[in-house]
Amino acid sequence: MNGQKSQFKTARSLASRLFMSAAALASIILLVAGILLSALNSRNIERAFDARLKVYLLTLVADLDAFISDPLKEPGNLGDPRFNIALSGWYWQISKINTDKPPTTLKSSRSLATAKLPMNLEQTGNSSLTIVRDASLGASPYPLHIIERSIDFGQDGRFIVSIAGDSSELDDEKQSFNKALASTFVLLGAALTFSTLIQVRFGLAPLDKVRVEISAIRRGNAEHIIGIYPPEIMPIAEELNQLVDANKEIIERSRTHVGNLAHALKTPLSVLLNEAESSNTPLSVVVNEQINIMRDQVQYYLDRARAAARAVAIGQSCEVEPIIIAFVRTFEKIYQNRRVTYIAKINGLPKFRGEKQDLEEMIGNLADNAGKWAGSKVEIQAWMDITLKDKPSLIIIIDDDGVGLTQDQRFEATRRGQRLDESKPGSGLGLSIVADLANVYGGKFSLENSPLGGLRAKLELPAVI
Repeated sequence: MNGQKSQFKTARSLASRLFMSAAALASIILLVAGILLSALNSRNIERAFDARLKVYLLTLVADLDAFISDPLKEPGNLGDPRFNIALSGWYWQISKINTDKPPTTLKSSRSLATAKLPMNLEQTGNSSLTIVRDASLGASPYPLHIIERSIDFGQDGRFIVSIAGDSSELDDEKQSFNKALASTFVLLGAALTFSTLIQVRFGLAPLDKVRVEISAIRRGNAEHIIGIYPPEIMPIAEELNQLVDANKEIIERSRTHVGNLAHALKTPLSVLLNEAESSNTPLSVVVNEQINIMRDQVQYYLDRARAAARAVAIGQSCEVEPIIIAFVRTFEKIYQNRRVTYIAKINGLPKFRGEKQDLEEMIGNLADNAGKWAGSKVEIQAWMDITLKDKPSLIIIIDDDGVGLTQDQRFEATRRGQRLDESKPGSGLGLSIVADLANVYGGKFSLENSPLGGLRAKLELPAVI
């Protein structure tokens, strides 16, 4: 109202803060869960792969005893056709450990062809140790995962049984799982984000309702915040209602004091004026003149005090069109002898955010001043400017076709008590009152050259959408 800049700096909204924090927390949780699930799945895949290789290894170990007794028997019937496909990545091999020379390969899978699996000779002396390791076969393009075990058959000798599998299958399974996991978590994240957005909107809906109620009070469409609110919001609504009531009480008290002061000053001034008018001495003329100036000044400051008190009141608004129409009819009758025509042009139904009495004071002073100086026509326009949606403005323009004023005269006309023509009735306070009232409401008042040839008075005041 008073045009002061807000003491608050715009921060990120509660909705965005809650949404961003919830989304960030959900993303972190999903990321950590994804990493843990991926690691757990990789571990399980590796264990399952090793378990399958160990089953194959035990099968070979079981066939080894029969193979030693009868070399014509064919070991390694593992039921997996890949052991029969050359360089398929799945191989088995049975080797005999010699004391004075390198191990001798006794039997191997058809998939090995002429190649040999590399052996770990460090475990040849331990008959119970199972070795799990990764290796590669020069003739095979696949990385290998090898499990081998040393078996001691006493007089028959010591043997190494090796089984190898294509470890690229592990990577393929891991990647397939990770892709499925990522897709699932992306969809889950989107669902959580959407649900968070709904929760934030639903949770903050009471605050938005309070904002709407406060806006209605500020526009003059309501007197209190009404409705049912959650326990966290209800105390705020009650405190705001009490603040509105306290504001109204202060305004009414100020109006009462201003009215009492007006009566207290007017009575002594009236007595002095009557005494001065009862005599025709030079002193009485001076006293009479000064008393009239004092009355005008007292009235001026009392009106300004009332306007300041009303301007800070919450929830005051009034229609503009009825006020302008009433003044048009009134001033056409007042200046009918001079045949001055008043024309009203009102676009839409603009509303003034403030006291009706103050708007009447401003429009009345300007319309009266225009009628005094007009040649034959006064035009009053009013509309609402919503260029700034958060601060709509009421624009009122009053043009006359009189002689107009120069730039210096327009400046002097808005100064308190300045009368540019003593032949016209008035105290010289009208335009300064308009300027003061506009300033009290945080608006603007200016005088310009009119397209009609005379003076244009322009008001920019706060409006209500």
